[in-house]
Amino acid sequence: MANLKDIKRKIASVKGTQKTTRAMKLVSSAKLKRAEEVAKRSKVYASKLTELLNEIAQKMVQNNADGIDNIFFKENKNPKVVDIVFVSADKGLCGGFNYQTIKRTSKLIKEFEAAGAKVRLSGIGKKGIAYYRYNKVEMLNEIEDMSAAPEYGKAAAFISTLVEDYVQGKTDKIILIHNGYVNMITQEIIEQQLLPVDTSALDLNSVSLSELDVEPDDDDTLMDTLVRKYVDYSMYYALLNSLAGEHSARMQAMDAATKNAGEMVNKLTVAYNKARQEAITTELIEIISGMESLK
Repeated sequence: MANLKDIKRKIASVKGTQKTTRAMKLVSSAKLKRAEEVAKRSKVYASKLTELLNEIAQKMVQNNADGIDNIFFKENKNPKVVDIVFVSADKGLCGGFNYQTIKRTSKLIKEFEAAGAKVRLSGIGKKGIAYYRYNKVEMLNEIEDMSAAPEYGKAAAFISTLVEDYVQGKTDKIILIHNGYVNMITQEIIEQQLLPVDTSALDLNSVSLSELDVEPDDDDTLMDTLVRKYVDYSMYYALLNSLAGEHSARMQAMDAATKNAGEMVNKLTVAYNKARQEAITTELIEIISGMESLK
């Protein structure tokens, strides 16, 4: 016979957990609205920045039959050194949100290493960093406590060190991976090649109709400045987008946990009532048996 006190204690414990998960869902829902608004505003700026980069690149292609002669656009088909940067969350309880980022990052590392390239791994977020530390994977750069509160200055400072290594020829490619926000119930892994600039994302073959007038610039100062700004902001936007995705994933996870807790309470309540009925039946049988023995 099940112990009534034990079942009652379990019911109280599950109800307490249910209250916590329900509260966490509400908190994530409120945070998601703010993070979503910031991410949407930042996406507009990022789109305009990409549009400006495309316009200037088109002008440079038109002025130079050989294409864009700039270090930030020189694609290396057989890179020897690749920088991979991932963005994960600083907190857990968000389902498979962090696992998806780690899974894609690990897959990419294996692909480049199989091709003979050396991979330098850099990470943002406690969960991803803890995973690679545990698996004894060497990391070039790591920073915690920035995923939960993204700042443009810190994001730019973090990625600028890798950009300088690229300019100096220490690395041939920089790739950014993060789990991005799509809507309240969906997140998607985004893999973005920061450097060299992915020309497939730009429409360089079309004729620019922009009235933007680009003066000859032998030092490529304009393009260099614009690309650096593009990379810095891409890093910052990835943090904002990842944060919105994190809150969305946590809201879903806590909603599922709340429902599961409710189902468990119902099952335990049934078990409690059944055990209680068995106890009452046993007591009645004992009383009746005692009365019969007195006759």
